[in-house]
Amino acid sequence: MNTALRSAMADAGLSSRQLALRVGVSGKTVERWISDPELTPHPRNRHDVCAALGVDEDMLWPKAVKERIKAGTDREIVRSYPYRSACPSTVWGDLVDAAEEELLFAGFTNYFLWLDQPDFVGTLRRKLKQGCRVRFLLGDPAGEVTRQREQIEDVALQVSTRIRITLEHLEKLGPAENLETRFSAPPDATNHVSLSVFRFDDQALVTPHLARLVGHDSPLLHLRRHGEGGMFSRFAEHGEELWSRGVPVVQGR
Repeated sequence: MNTALRSAMADAGLSSRQLALRVGVSGKTVERWISDPELTPHPRNRHDVCAALGVDEDMLWPKAVKERIKAGTDREIVRSYPYRSACPSTVWGDLVDAAEEELLFAGFTNYFLWLDQPDFVGTLRRKLKQGCRVRFLLGDPAGEVTRQREQIEDVALQVSTRIRITLEHLEKLGPAENLETRFSAPPDATNHVSLSVFRFDDQALVTPHLARLVGHDSPLLHLRRHGEGGMFSRFAEHGEELWSRGVPVVQGR
């Protein structure tokens, strides 16, 4: 039993149901947190619980706090996922919402974003109005590397189709200040298709694509910048290099 959580709730005069209402979860979820000391809630839920009870996280879930303390070259790794699809869509949404200056979507198709994020066009429109720079680096749907990748993947929803779906969604935004779209240059297409970089100010999600696997079956790293020359900077520089040689996309192409 998580006696620290139970004691903090008693001190705050909150029942399981009352705490659940404040955090936005079910009463049964709170009961599971209490009964299973090895169960660690989602970071956002932990934050809300601590705010509701007026205690520090290390009092209720010291193991989770300890696991976040990293040293050496791994300190920029927030979390790793064996599959991109294992990363909750809420992580993507929270990163987009929190970004104030820079959003770079440098996946080869970026198709999955329109499926996973509710009203993604509306979200991007809001970020643009807030002054955030939004960039999309895509593979050329008519490019040779795209054609080769389609043969390798051999799936019904082809790479070129997924790219064109992204272009159709971007056209809904119309001409907008701070919105830019480019195709990666032909000499860079192989490097682009093998590594996706998604940047959100000083955080990034990175997917190295494995062999014949499509993006959602490849691993993903969540990185946060800690100074210069770290993993975040290396991947961000990779994305910027591809972007610098990219070919601007003309709307309606």
